[in-house]
Amino acid sequence: MPGFEASASCRAPAHEVWKLLHDPTRFPEWWAGLERVEARGDGVTRYMEAWPDFPYPTRISGRREQGRVTISCLLSDVHHAWTLSPAPDGCRIQVRIEVPEAEAERLDAVREEVRTSLPRLIAVAERAARGS
Repeated sequence: MPGFEASASCRAPAHEVWKLLHDPTRFPEWWAGLERVEARGDGVTRYMEAWPDFPYPTRISGRREQGRVTISCLLSDVHHAWTLSPAPDGCRIQVRIEVPEAEAERLDAVREEVRTSLPRLIAVAERAARGS
């Protein structure tokens, strides 16, 4: 399965990043290209800026104590596996993206999305940690 990894250091504690990854209503704050999210009792639907009327049903799973969150698109089977680990000055964020063969032509676009989203995630978490 095609994929890639990205990682970065964050000056915020892991729990601040966890809040942003695990709460889909916060995704628009940091996820590049995301227009809106609808969270309902039966799941989460993402809508991207490029296709604002096209629903992307999404599953979010993970455990805070393990420092892991998986965000999976149920339509395209693209999986984002996020791992948070403590670091002396905050935390380390790692993400592993898996794209199915049928969606392999989207790999560069997904890579760009992550390349843009990761610094935004860090900025939002660091602002929250500073209380601003």
